[in-house]
Amino acid sequence: QMQLVESGGGLVQAGGSLRLSCAASQRTFSSYAMAWFRQAPEKEREFVAAISRTGGRTDYLDSVKGRFTISRDNAKNTEYLQMNSLKPEDTAVYYCAALDYSDYARVYYWGQGTQVTVSS
Repeated sequence: QMQLVESGGGLVQAGGSLRLSCAASQRTFSSYAMAWFRQAPEKEREFVAAISRTGGRTDYLDSVKGRFTISRDNAKNTEYLQMNSLKPEDTAVYYCAALDYSDYARVYYWGQGTQVTVSS
């Protein structure tokens, strides 16, 4: 069982930046594609970004392309989400996940989530 722990959330003004981190408890971290999802109040959880096991491939939700960057450091068992030019509509709880890169619905592990609030 691999545990994922997110950090880096907080309150930021529109146009600002945040960097989320997700630390994994096991060295098998490098065996998994990783991703970020988010869930806003009264909305379903949605995919935000994914990165392949080696970091060679990435994928993004259209609305965050050009603003968010997903990355990983397999030596540190950690993935990141750099979020720039934040908008109020980015407000949500952000979750990291270990999943199947070919099927985002196949999530093996979830983190507990970190709150991101963007004020206008």
